[in-house]
Amino acid sequence: MSELLPKRESKYIKTQPLYQNYWFQSTHRTPAKPTQDASVVDVTLSLAGFVVSSILNTSSQVSRKDSSFMLWRDVPEVKKSGLLEVLTTQEHQHQEAMFEVITSEASYLRSLTVAVNHFSKSPELLDTLTPTERHTLFSNILEVKEASERFLLDLEERLEENIFFRDISDIVLRHCIDFRRVYVPYVTNQMYQEKMLQQLALNDEFMQVLKKLEVKPLCQRQPLKSFLILPFQRITRMKILLLNILTLMSPECPMLESVRRAAEAIEEIVHACNENVKMMRQIEELVSLEKRLEFINTKVFMSKSLPLISQTRFLVKEGELNEISMTESRHKTGNTTKPIYLHLFNDFLLLSRREEDRFSVVDYARISRVTIDCLEAKSLVFHLWLSENHKGTVRNFVLGAENESEAQEWVDVIGAQRAGSESRNKRMLRDAKH
Repeated sequence: MSELLPKRESKYIKTQPLYQNYWFQSTHRTPAKPTQDASVVDVTLSLAGFVVSSILNTSSQVSRKDSSFMLWRDVPEVKKSGLLEVLTTQEHQHQEAMFEVITSEASYLRSLTVAVNHFSKSPELLDTLTPTERHTLFSNILEVKEASERFLLDLEERLEENIFFRDISDIVLRHCIDFRRVYVPYVTNQMYQEKMLQQLALNDEFMQVLKKLEVKPLCQRQPLKSFLILPFQRITRMKILLLNILTLMSPECPMLESVRRAAEAIEEIVHACNENVKMMRQIEELVSLEKRLEFINTKVFMSKSLPLISQTRFLVKEGELNEISMTESRHKTGNTTKPIYLHLFNDFLLLSRREEDRFSVVDYARISRVTIDCLEAKSLVFHLWLSENHKGTVRNFVLGAENESEAQEWVDVIGAQRAGSESRNKRMLRDAKH
């Protein structure tokens, strides 16, 4: 991709502060006008954003030096044009909102350049890492930087054509394919990036070199962690910038629909990032659980144990209940209880005996073969039927919970998963017929 990069350099990249400063100031300032889009709540509360929050648990500081932001009204060509004297307040705010996309992208690219050239290409730092560690830590950040550079240069070219912006949403839409290609894998990797940072904190050689790099003036006291989370911060901020532009446009504006489409396209990328992070978290959860499952009691009836890891499977609920059995002896009849652990997935139910942190599987069945109901209203006890278990036979369990709400919750959640499974099966059959 490097040979395809435009030859000319950005006009604004050296005049803007690091993106960490921009991000802090933009998220703490009071907006001049409240947004009309209810979906802009706090995009960083998404799943991918939660990963970012944990990575950013650091003593990162906002530099007072070099933290001024250029406004559209400060551009020499704008001052000379006389536009400031003839524009309405709303038109002026509209120009500032579009110009912020340019200056914030320049700020972002400046920080990405530090991340790539100062950290990811540092020979001293790379010497302390294995190839796998390098890839996990820096992922495709070079491609993210190149995509940002292409986007910024197109934005600046539009500004050079006419200092009075008509529209920039067409440029955003044109670059969305590139954004999706680089941002989705980068954000998806952030979960592993976080773990890698924790592991490398124990690597004395790596930490010594890193600290020397972080104190360099071009980092402005910003740690490596703050540079690594930039892509997620940027793609979420982009949507907010576009929505701010949208709120300043009149309903009759011919570019209104184009800006709305651009905001939706960016939101789709954010959604794809979140879905991928969610899927990877689910797979990691399954990998961890599979290591603790033992199918000793069920392998007799199968050539191999249940393959747990699947991209379509996720854990819905887990917890320990009491299995209630009727006992009869010569002198008395009564009930005995023993703990049983349930792992409910979207497609399977596993029942196990827990021994410390390991689980010995007693039985399991597809969720479509599981029926459950309370024995009576407001009961702590409910009945679980496996109409076809791992042996292909019927198995009944009487289970008890600690309280009524817990019992009802299990009844509701298993019933909901079964209903969802039946709905999916019907849809698949319908699609197959067509």
